[in-house]
Amino acid sequence: MTDFAATIQRNIEALPAGAGRNALLSGATQLRNAIAKRDDADRVATLARDLAGQLLAAYPISLSPKQPPDLALGRQLYAEHCAGCHGASGHGDGPLATQLEPRPVAFSDATRARERSLFALYQVVTQGLDGTAMPSFAQLTDADRWALVFTAGQFAYPATDAGKALWNGDAALRRLLPDMDALTTLTPAALASTIGAERAGALTAYLRRHPEAVVLSDSGVLRLAHERLAASLLAYREGDTAEASRLAVSAYLDGFEPVEPQLSARDAGLLRKIEGEMTALRSKIGAGVSADDMAIQIETLQRSLDAAETALGTQSGAASSFAGAFTILLREGLEALLIVVAMIAFLRKAQRTEALPYVHAGTLVALAGGVATWAVATYLVAISGASRELTEGTAALFAATVLLFVGIWMHGKSQAGAWQQYIKEKVSAALSRRSGWVLFTLAFVVVYREVFETILFYVALWTQGNHQAVLSGAGAAVLALAAFTWLLLRASKRLPIGLFFSISAVLMAVLAVVLTGKGIAALQEANILSSRLLNLPRLELLGVYPTLQGVLAQAACLAILGAGFLYNRNAGRKKLA
Repeated sequence: MTDFAATIQRNIEALPAGAGRNALLSGATQLRNAIAKRDDADRVATLARDLAGQLLAAYPISLSPKQPPDLALGRQLYAEHCAGCHGASGHGDGPLATQLEPRPVAFSDATRARERSLFALYQVVTQGLDGTAMPSFAQLTDADRWALVFTAGQFAYPATDAGKALWNGDAALRRLLPDMDALTTLTPAALASTIGAERAGALTAYLRRHPEAVVLSDSGVLRLAHERLAASLLAYREGDTAEASRLAVSAYLDGFEPVEPQLSARDAGLLRKIEGEMTALRSKIGAGVSADDMAIQIETLQRSLDAAETALGTQSGAASSFAGAFTILLREGLEALLIVVAMIAFLRKAQRTEALPYVHAGTLVALAGGVATWAVATYLVAISGASRELTEGTAALFAATVLLFVGIWMHGKSQAGAWQQYIKEKVSAALSRRSGWVLFTLAFVVVYREVFETILFYVALWTQGNHQAVLSGAGAAVLALAAFTWLLLRASKRLPIGLFFSISAVLMAVLAVVLTGKGIAALQEANILSSRLLNLPRLELLGVYPTLQGVLAQAACLAILGAGFLYNRNAGRKKLA
């Protein structure tokens, strides 16, 4: 230990001048003095770890491999370069061991292995050890050295199935080791102090044999959600509510929303719970609650995200993939389909089929535009979650505004004699070329807002595997939508003109209210509008979200519809009188 501490001090003295170099020299002196005085082992270990942390902070270097190491190559390299001294099983009993002084390290020694990180092994493999027969293997590539390190790091931890179950089943453990840097720098002893020795041993054995599991976890979107929530709380404690709000919104839009389709297929109740908790968090930030209340809300959210991560970590079955693909397309497609089919049925009833190409063109352009937008967002530029919600919210409110007036207009034509009067007065200018472009725009908006979101959901489902089940679910949804379209158009042909307009008016009115609620909710998720929570149920099918702003907007929409329907009714009675 005295020799090692002296080597540490010499190496620090040889470092280029930097802001932290003097503090490092002071730390190295403390370590040497503690060793010389034979201080308590825990104090020496603490000084050494603190010095290592300071060194990495002052002179950052790569702490982990760029890619998961090739363990098959690692075993080959170990047999070639290491087994002669350290033994084929890492017991320090290789054929050359008896000739060496000091004896080679036994990698299988659990007591020493507990205090040794993979990064510490990497340093030894790279630099060698002064005063021993351990040479430097700097001539090997970085990837080769890491492969050797992960191989040597397995001997003290025999393979077990328990580690895999722990890793896949406990999201809190995955947060302790969020990336390869954490895996390579955290010692088993430090991990054991947090989760217990038995669990730490099983987890270490699994991850040193399957480092790719950490890489996959590192790219998970829920990790981003956890990070943004923690940063939001920190900003809130520092008094920066604007930054806290931005980070909270990003935690949902960028960290959680991308996994909604998978979670919906596996645990729809948990999905709704997290969405409600995210809304509550943004509401608390806007209300200026205490930092302790914020911490409690974020802790609740973190636990819910842990539960979601566990649910997402389980292998997706073909049945859940089929159900997810089917329900997503059916749900997103039905809303747009109702409006498009109503426009087509109206034009046929009005015997204005020459305007149908505008509706068809708007639908087709929206389909192509949704695919193009997804391609641009995926391969060319990054479109944030807030931008997506802003687009959705704006489109929903535009469509709701158009449907509001269309619903009132159709209700007016459903009154006795109103349609005949409409024809007699030859106000066919309502379906002029300019109005045809209005139809095009409405068809485009209502279809486009669903297409882009549907594609994003399907991309997320596709990455989970079960491709045949996803395609089957999509095909079944297309058939269901086609059958629904056929039934609607067939029924509309048989309806009397007055009843047709009455039903269409109610349909447009309902959709206007639904889209108003969804539009307000989307703008709240994009942090464009504030949200004040109400003690109401969340009814997504009706666009009802428990916020004061959303409820007031839907109430205003209902009031306008009510006033318009009442005016139409009174006007109809006057004409009959």
